[in-house]
Amino acid sequence: MADMAITDSPTTEGVTEAFNAASVKLLTSGEPEWLCECRERAWSVYEKTPMPNTRLEEWRYTDLKRMLHLASLRLPEGGVAPDNPSTWPGRLRETMEQDREAAGHIVFIDGHLVHADIDPALAEQGVILDSLHDALTLHPELVKEHLGSVVSAEDGKLEALNMALWTDGIFVYVPSAVRLDLPIRVTRWISQPGAAYFSRVLIVAEAQSQVSYVEEVVSDDFDTQTLKSSAVELVAGDGAVLQYVTLQRAGRGVFVHSAQRTLAERDARIDTLNVGLGGSVHRVDLNAKLLGPGANSEMLGLYFGDGDQHFDFNTSQDHTEPNTGSDLLYKGALDGASRAVFRGIIRVLPGAQRTDAYQTNRNLLLSSGARADSLPNLEIEADDVKCSHGATIGELDTEAKFYLMSRGLDKVQAERLVVLGFLGEVLSRLPLGGVIEKVTGAIEEKLSQHG
Repeated sequence: MADMAITDSPTTEGVTEAFNAASVKLLTSGEPEWLCECRERAWSVYEKTPMPNTRLEEWRYTDLKRMLHLASLRLPEGGVAPDNPSTWPGRLRETMEQDREAAGHIVFIDGHLVHADIDPALAEQGVILDSLHDALTLHPELVKEHLGSVVSAEDGKLEALNMALWTDGIFVYVPSAVRLDLPIRVTRWISQPGAAYFSRVLIVAEAQSQVSYVEEVVSDDFDTQTLKSSAVELVAGDGAVLQYVTLQRAGRGVFVHSAQRTLAERDARIDTLNVGLGGSVHRVDLNAKLLGPGANSEMLGLYFGDGDQHFDFNTSQDHTEPNTGSDLLYKGALDGASRAVFRGIIRVLPGAQRTDAYQTNRNLLLSSGARADSLPNLEIEADDVKCSHGATIGELDTEAKFYLMSRGLDKVQAERLVVLGFLGEVLSRLPLGGVIEKVTGAIEEKLSQHG
């Protein structure tokens, strides 16, 4: 598959032949027939589905025709790096050294798994932390049951492309009543410009279990556009608690797209935190489904843009049963000529009485060239609910800044404290070890360049 080009033009015979050949290679290399059929079906959906354009409400402010050049991309090349941190890139080592204790680790370099470990005591209890490829062999029925059932090829053109071409993935399985006290930590390093990286994350938390997952994407800056595409499938059984955190610190030139779907059953809780700091374009499509009474989801987002960075967050909260709750808070600071788009909707289906749902987006503009568009929405089909949404777009609080300066801080220090205070509310809602420190450090680094 490494030599296969990707096209965003109409289907050609050459592209079809290339994919069919890749499918045979995947089958002979050990992928089961059902997955090869799934890939072929997804590729067919991709070819038949038009590329989203700005005439569509969900893509009005993100012009893929201008921002994403699929025809120029290729799948990553090269072999597997050794499981030896001394040979890894310095920035990758530095990133991992900042991590605290964990229940397990996984490291990918250019889409290849180079390291994996898990606490032996958890493994004895049946916890699974594997690459998706290994899980296909070791736990085939579990993977087959869930893979592609939460994020499917029919969700959109980019989702179909991911399903067809994913080359790395992670499978996490937590049996009933098993609780992980420490998070699973995953680090992805990208070094090949002009490549398209397709990954999947599948996390299944059975009834009454608990797991936290923290993933970080890191790269240097690239002169050539590079794509990082991910599909994230989160499933929480009755009474389970699942926390998912992604920290995006890719370099300039990287187009990041993440399709995330969460399924929370009766009395389950799924919390997500999306942190966007790097990349040139960062698009998140996040859908939370509350499927059983007592299900709850906290959806958090934080972003800091400078230069010409572009962030686009498209969220939905679907309440299908009575007595469910969701609370979304996305906050961002924008400097330079950066731009952020937030589009969210709370859907309450008929019969989903006593829904308790909130949606808030707040933006802080640090320069005259920055811009934010906020489009929160409600779609309520039940009459006994508590639902609200709100959005604000404002400039740096001059009164707060001058108050701090009157207490002895200089202008840069005062601005830093105001911005960190504004964004800190998000981080304080999901205080996983090491995440706050990493994000705060990255924001401070950006603020040091703010004039």
